[in-house]
Amino acid sequence: MAKYLFAYRGGMMEQDEQKRQEAMQAWGAWFGKIGEAVVDPGNPFAGSTSVTANGGGAAASQLTGYTVVKADSLDAASALAQDCPVLSSGGSVDVYETIEVSM
Repeated sequence: MAKYLFAYRGGMMEQDEQKRQEAMQAWGAWFGKIGEAVVDPGNPFAGSTSVTANGGGAAASQLTGYTVVKADSLDAASALAQDCPVLSSGGSVDVYETIEVSM
């Protein structure tokens, strides 16, 4: 079974406490639904910058968080993301298969 990274775009943290609690409940329910597939629930991101070869910082990414899951295929991992709470707030989920590299 392979590991997949869910990279979230959009769906920033709500400022209103009640809405934030509702959002956290939705995330908890979704993690409960996908259950054993969750390898690392991840975290939201704060500020960011990109580092270039010449050392200068570039514009920040639009990524807002991540999760790592395990699934049998890219299609199966994508199906797990279908009910992700970030989608209900206009966000999206980029799904990447990770590659195990021996060091």
